[in-house]
Amino acid sequence: MPQDQSLPMRSWLFSPGDSEKKMTKAAQGAADIVIFDLEDAVATENKPMARQMVHDFLVSHAQERQRLWVRVNPLDGPYTLGDLAAIMPGKPGGIMLPKVYGRQDAEALDHYLSALEVANGIEEGTTPVIVLVTETSESMFHAGDFKGVRRLIAMTWGAEDLADSIGASSNVNEDGSYSFTYELARSMCLLGASKAGVAPIETIQGDFRDLEKLRKRAGMVRRDGYRGMLAIHPAQVDVINDAFTPTAEEIAEAREIVAVFEANPGVGTIGYKGGMLDRPHLSRARQLLAQVEE
Repeated sequence: MPQDQSLPMRSWLFSPGDSEKKMTKAAQGAADIVIFDLEDAVATENKPMARQMVHDFLVSHAQERQRLWVRVNPLDGPYTLGDLAAIMPGKPGGIMLPKVYGRQDAEALDHYLSALEVANGIEEGTTPVIVLVTETSESMFHAGDFKGVRRLIAMTWGAEDLADSIGASSNVNEDGSYSFTYELARSMCLLGASKAGVAPIETIQGDFRDLEKLRKRAGMVRRDGYRGMLAIHPAQVDVINDAFTPTAEEIAEAREIVAVFEANPGVGTIGYKGGMLDRPHLSRARQLLAQVEE
């Protein structure tokens, strides 16, 4: 199994793989996971240089490698194997695979990683993976197919490539909210991650200056069941970390709910603060406490 199942996964900060300055700033910040990007953030002619830079950065920051991940290029292009061959000797903390069409892509990545782990003295099967689903119309129909995929610890989604895939001129409503198809993509990612038993991670907010909008959106998707969010700028990290950290009041209430049921074993429903609790309330309380307690 991947070695960092307990790694916090609230904030996932992208950093261009061809900028040592930006990689350093990202790694020194508060993001739970930093993703060095070899895909969209790097021009085609710079990809060989970026691979080497990311490899060298991983080697020089070995003590932090658990939180230093890499987004490779998608399997439907010519760069993925070159990316993996270049960076795996640096022992990245994990891999993000974009533009995943379905389960078969995650399984192909698993095979590639196994060979490269063995070749580089890494325990086979220990490099975790997050997949980026819903970036194509085809992938929307396969978001629920990832249960049991080895290495997978999280799933996230994307709206920009999906809009391009279906020929949309925009993916938002007049008020700036996502239009129906993209809200559906968000829901499919959440449901697919739940079925697979992995963490659902919300997609980016492109306007990194509007932190209040970010705070509201992060709070909304957390209430829906998301466990973290992608970030494109260091300024977003603290807001995301705060939004996905249970408050003291939430933790106290969850402990009360667990204690109430433990004091009344065998009871399906029980009165609590003028209302009724049932087993789903207990399950949600335990899930919240699992986020903050070892």
